[in-house]
Amino acid sequence: MTIHQKTENAGELFWFNGTLATIRLSAKAGVDNISVIEHLMPYGASPPLHIHRNEDEVFHILDGVMRFNVAGKDIIAHAGQTVMAPKGIVHSFRVESTGGARCLTVTTGSDFEQLVRQAGMPAPAAKMPPHEEPTPEMIAALTEACAKNGIDIVGAPLS
Repeated sequence: MTIHQKTENAGELFWFNGTLATIRLSAKAGVDNISVIEHLMPYGASPPLHIHRNEDEVFHILDGVMRFNVAGKDIIAHAGQTVMAPKGIVHSFRVESTGGARCLTVTTGSDFEQLVRQAGMPAPAAKMPPHEEPTPEMIAALTEACAKNGIDIVGAPLS
């Protein structure tokens, strides 16, 4: 049995799409390829509307309030609640709490984890990256990285 215990700053830290992503459990750790990534996100954070071709995406809200849109249906989730976006289904979310939000993203397979590694940059500390508006070049780079990792961008972030 392997025990993965959360300790302060345990895990690989990445600044990814305006958030802090901490890989708590890599898909490489076990034969079922389960990945657990903790996200610390500011108010208003929202990835583009997208579809995962190969993996379900499960979100467990640790702190804050998030609005999800899954298959065109809005779902409000609070700390302690869990939302699933099945593979092949269009979805996104938006952080609605003014103090930001923190959630765990759980996937089977390494597509999303590889995207975080490829499109993110190692974070120097467990803190949010400086805010910057995405440029057309940044959006194009994210779209290309997503496509290489089984994720299709199909729309804008939620507003």
